[in-house]
Parts: sequence; structure tokens; C-alpha cells
Amino acid sequence: MNAHDNFPGRAPLPVATLGEEPAAAPGSLGVPQPQDPGKIRPLPEDALIVLPVRNVVLFPGVIVPIGVGRRRCQAGVRAAVSDGRRLGVFLQRDPGIDEPGADDLHWVGTVATVMRDMAAPDGAHHLICQGEQRVRVLQFLEGWPFLVARVAAVTEAEPETPEIEARALTLRERAGEILDLLPEAPAEIAAALRGISSPARLADLIASLLDIELEEKQTVLETFDLRRRMDTVLRHLNRRIEVLRLSRQISDQTRETLGEQQRRHLLREQLKTIQKELGEGEDQAEELAELREAIERAGMPQEVHAQVLKELRRLERMPEGAAESSLTRTYLDWMVELPWRSEETEVIDVTAARTILETDHYGLDKIKRRILEYLAVRKLNPAGKSPILCFVGPPGVGKTSLGQSIARATGRKFIRVSLGGVHDEAEIRGHRRTYVGALPGNIMQGLRKAGTTHAVFMLDEIDKLGAGGFHGDPSSALLEVLDPEQNSSFRDNYLAVPFDLSRILFVATANVLDTIPGPLRDRMEVIELPGYTEEEKLEIARRYLVPRQREANGIAATGQGELDTAALQILVRDYTREAGVRNLEREIGAVLRNLAVRLAEDAAVPAQVDPAEVRAILGPARHEREVAMRTGLPGVATGLAWTPVGGDILFVEASRVPGSGRLILTGQLGDVMKESAQTALSLVKARAASLGADPLGFEKIDVHVHVPAGAVPKDGPSAGVAMFTALVSLVSDRVVRSDTAMTGEISLRGLVLPVGGVKEKVLAALRAGVTRVLLPARNRRDLEEVPAAAREQLELVWLESVDDALAAALEDVPAGA
Repeated sequence: MNAHDNFPGRAPLPVATLGEEPAAAPGSLGVPQPQDPGKIRPLPEDALIVLPVRNVVLFPGVIVPIGVGRRRCQAGVRAAVSDGRRLGVFLQRDPGIDEPGADDLHWVGTVATVMRDMAAPDGAHHLICQGEQRVRVLQFLEGWPFLVARVAAVTEAEPETPEIEARALTLRERAGEILDLLPEAPAEIAAALRGISSPARLADLIASLLDIELEEKQTVLETFDLRRRMDTVLRHLNRRIEVLRLSRQISDQTRETLGEQQRRHLLREQLKTIQKELGEGEDQAEELAELREAIERAGMPQEVHAQVLKELRRLERMPEGAAESSLTRTYLDWMVELPWRSEETEVIDVTAARTILETDHYGLDKIKRRILEYLAVRKLNPAGKSPILCFVGPPGVGKTSLGQSIARATGRKFIRVSLGGVHDEAEIRGHRRTYVGALPGNIMQGLRKAGTTHAVFMLDEIDKLGAGGFHGDPSSALLEVLDPEQNSSFRDNYLAVPFDLSRILFVATANVLDTIPGPLRDRMEVIELPGYTEEEKLEIARRYLVPRQREANGIAATGQGELDTAALQILVRDYTREAGVRNLEREIGAVLRNLAVRLAEDAAVPAQVDPAEVRAILGPARHEREVAMRTGLPGVATGLAWTPVGGDILFVEASRVPGSGRLILTGQLGDVMKESAQTALSLVKARAASLGADPLGFEKIDVHVHVPAGAVPKDGPSAGVAMFTALVSLVSDRVVRSDTAMTGEISLRGLVLPVGGVKEKVLAALRAGVTRVLLPARNRRDLEEVPAAAREQLELVWLESVDDALAAALEDVPAGA
């Protein structure tokens, strides 16, 4: 049988027996019978040895490899190869049947020539077969140890019509498109497609190459009409093109997103392998085990413990080189190192605490009493909440050192955080972990450093917090920290879990209260620290400053360079003028450094430093008591002012020049102070007759009021009494007493109204050498805040009206009398 044999197609016939062999028993159709292999009868001329295949459909003109492993099929292959016969390759209907019969095969197949037969040691054959022509089975024959069937060749007409040519052209184009979409498609396939001129062979080759189901390929093989066959192949081809296009589009999209991750993963795996070869990275499991033990020992609350274990499990699943691994490890380190439970046993000794406070600080009785009250309450009620204290006072009065003494007296650790200039809420509450370089806030950082919540936490310069902006408001973030009702569950943004701050004794410091927001100020117990009197400064210098500076300058062990009381008085009066003692310590240090130079040069050094030695070292006095000199003329009065660094004195000078009744104000005065000057002048004009002045004379003169130190801005209502007194002194030509200073606001009715800062103003008058102070009578309640030593040295005059001020401040006789 060859490619030109032409057997008319007929329906499959029932199995018949040829030759002299008896018919097969019922149910034994197609089952091989035992025979002697050497006695195989020859096959009829129109019969083919049938080769059943499971996973391939052979098309005419196509070369495919076929593996033969079943014994029955191997016998057929051997017989065909030995006789030089061709095979009939037919697809099984069910690939799971090992011994297929006639009904288990498709009855349309392909005649194939065995181009090469390779036998394996186990008896299997590997064939290279080339399909030649479609055939249909007419009848399966028995009597051979392999399947044999009579077949009829299928004649294929190839009409040369435009429709066929168009379909062939479309098939070739679509095949080219699919080759472009396939990755690394062999160039030989494209060359083979270009070299085929027959439309039938082109359709068969493309069908054999398509990735479709075997049943679909068998359908193409059984389609004898060329036009319908080409349409079927074209339909499958178009479908595969669409699938491949979508696959490439999806692949391109995912490659962009996953390419970098895959590259990093590959590099991490390579790094892990390298580290393993070098013996590195083997202790990661040990480190994670230690971290788990540390978590169990930390004593975290149940909610926090569950969150930390969740993060630990995430860390265990991460590759060691993952970007998030270091972030999670840092977070867990923070959680482990925070003091979740305070193991210190608090032993409170009120008597010992009193001794420590008295040793460290002179005076400050009110603050010492409040601290001892806190310790007593803590001893009786250990579960009570700690107060939030705020020390307010000028620089140099010992606010920060007082916090250190509180820590020493209570047996706590001392933590200090400066809030000056802080303008970001994250400095208090921390950054969220989504930010690069995120860290907890200053509160959590301080506690981690201290390692305990049994501490005194000082929030220094709380009045200098930056204004809120797009970074958030730090003062609002402090509300939760400094509220005893809320800080037991303070939540830092970085930790994202509640933390108990209620055991911490918070102490804030400030120079002024005005810049602290009201809600924040309301949460703190404000304790004001006044400036020191001269006697207190002398005692502080003798007890603390001189010994500290002698030690710092290396002359403590020499027994020389002691400053006597007179020398300290000179330093306090002539070289410093401040509410605190910071500059006083600097001046003492300057004197002792001069002595240290002389000791280093083996020069003579006095055992006691007297005032003359102080003047020789520091030079002329920097401050002088100019009250008497300033107030020796009419129109000059001494006023008292409050400043953020303590009280101070100021002089009000008034003069008259020919003019048109104008009021001239100089000295960089604020709006309130300008209004006080206008009120004082109006009151003087209203009382001109009683003061011995011509009421109409003010229309011919200009009154000039000047407050010296013009470079310093000044404002406030408390200069009203001083301005009125200076104007009355001017128009009455009477001198204001040089030992008198005054403060108070006035009204157009002549009343003296109360003012603030009485304590600071009184101490400023005492520092300036004033012995009489005129105060509003309604400020008598503030007298308790003035130190007793200052009250004993001053004569305090209480004013109800401006008449009281004139009676107490003006000399009885005119100037020059």
C-alpha cells in the first residue's frame, strides 16, 4: 500500500477472521493469542500493523518521535521493521487502557514510515516516524500477536481556489504571529512553514504544533474537507494567539513589579548560601530564641505581650536580609528594653529626705514642704498617683538642681529632657513606624535610658515649646503625658501600645507662665521660685558656690583663697544684679581662677580674699546704686517692673518745654504704658489747682516723659503711679525721695489699682538699695510671698489713692529750698 492507493471509504466492518485460524471466542476481540514468534503468517496486501498511541496525533507530512513500551506493540514494531512495512498510528480513546482493542481506538489514523528504530535494553522501542496519508479502518483482523487492520486511504483533494489560497495565506500569517509570541521559538519551524506550498500539509503541520487537546487534534485529522479543516485550524490558531497575547501582557505587567523583588530574593538566597559556606548567619535562630526569652522576662501587660509575640512570629518568617527585618528587630529591641515593670522596692524615709533637701538647698521652704508632703502621702498610700509639679522662676534660682535633689531625696533616678525649641509632636509622642528612621519620643527614650519608671522626669524649659504647625502641636501631645488621669495608658506612636507613666514623678521648669498654654498649665501644680535676697545669696555662696568653684579650679586642697563675707558682699552688690546666683558663681570663679594662675606661678596668694583683692581682680564695680543720683531733681521717680528674669527698677523722667500742650513719650514704651502716661497727665491737669499749678499753663508747654534704657522694650500698667508722681514732682517743683520706689496702676478717679509680680518687684527694690516701697493696698494679700528677711529690711507703704502716693513719695519742701 502506498500513498497513491485509493480505497473507497466505508463504515467500519465487524471483526472478521482470515486464514485458517478459528474464530475468537466471544469477548476476546483484539486479544492476542499465544503463538510461536517464528511462525507469524504474512499480512494481506491491504492490511497494516496497528500501533496504538496514547499522547500523540500523527499528521501526514509530520515527523514525530514515538515511544513503544507495551509488549504487544513492540512485537508489531519488530515485525514491521523486519519486513520493511509501514505502520498505522491510531489514537486511543482512553489513555488509561493498557491493552486496547478495536473499540478502544479512533478508526481514523495516519500511515507512518519508520525512519529510525532504537531499541532500549529493557525491550522498549523509540521510533522516529513520518506521517504519509490519512487512512480509515475497514476491519480489524485476528490471528497475529499484535493489532492488524484492513484500511482504506483517504484521498484529499486540493482545489486551487482563491478561498483556499486566502486561508493558506492567513494560516501562514497567524502562524508567524504565534511564533513571535512564543519565547525562544526555534527558527527551523518558521523556515518549515515558509517552505510548505501545499495548503493541506500547511494545515496539518500547524495543527500538529498547536498546544490543544488531543481530541481536538483528532477532530482535525478526521476532517477530510480541506476548507473545513483549514477553518478549524485557523479557529484554534486565533484562540491560541489571543491566549498568548494576554499571557505576554500579564507577564510584562508582573515582570515590572516582581522583577526587582525576584532579583532581591535571588541575591538574598545567594547571600544566605555564601554565609552558610563561610559559617556565618548560623546564630540567627539562637538570637531569636534569646529574644523570645527576653520578651517573656520583660513582664509586659497581656495586650502588649500578645502584640510583641505577633511581631516576633513575623520576624521569624522573614528572610534575614529582608528590608523589614531590621525594622522589626529594632522595634522588638525597644519593646524588650523598656521598663514595663518596676522591680524596685520603694523605701521612703521622710526624715532622711528632709536632711538631703536642707543640705542641697538653702531656703525654698515652700518647695521643700511640698516635696515632703508628697513623700509622706506616698508612704501612706503607695498606689497613689504622682503629682505633676512645675517650678516657675527666673534663671539661676536652682530649678534644675532642685529636681536632682528631689530624685536624691526620694531614691529615684533622674531623667532630664529639654523642651526648648521643640516644635514637632513626634518629639513627644514618637514617629509612626512607617517613616524611615522612626524612633519613639523623648519620653520613651528617657525611660529606656533610665531602665525604670521609678524616676524623677524633668521637662526643662516647658515654657519655650515651639508653636504648633504642620508637624503637630507638642504642647497638646504633652497633655496626655502630664494628666494623672490619662498617663497610665500613654500611647507612643512608635510603640503603638499603651505604657503606664503614672509611677513617674514629673517635674517641669519654666521662666514664665504666660507662654504655657492654658490646658497644659491647668494640669500642673505651679510652684513659684522667687529671686534671692542679698542675705540668701551670701549664704548660698558661702555654702555651695565657693566650695564648688574652689574644687573646680583646683585650689580646694591648698587651704588658700577663701573669700570672706565682705568680699562676697562686694561681689553681690557691685558685680552682680540678678534674681538668681548664676552670674555670682561666674564672678566667684573669675576671682578663684586668678588665684589659681598665681598659685601655678608660685606667686604669693592671700589666705583670705578681701574686698580690695576682689576689686583688684575684677576691676571697677559694674553696678552702682544710682537711685539717689537719679532722683535728686524734680520730675524723676523710681518705678518697679517685672521681667521674665526677675524684678527690676526703672526711672521715669518728666520734663517740660515751650510748646502747644503735646505729650511726648520716649523710651520704647508699649501701648499700655503710653496709655498710663496719658492717664497720669490727664489726672495731673484735673488736679492742677490743688497742686499749685496753672490749669491753663499746660496749653503753652509740651510735657516729655522718658523712661531710660531706650533699647529695651517696656510695657505694662504698673508704671502709672510712678508716672503720676514724676509729673506732679515736675509741676510742683518738689523732689521725689531717693529711698523710695513705687508700683501700681492708676485710674482717672485717682485710685491705685493692684498689679502683679509684687514679690519680684520688692526683691528688685531691695537689691537696688531702696528702703521704702509704695504698693497698692489691694496687693496686701501678696505680702506672704515676700521673704521675711526682705520684709524686715523694707518699709512698705500701702496706697489707696494717688494722694497717698504723693504724701509718701514727695519731699515736704520744694527743690532748692
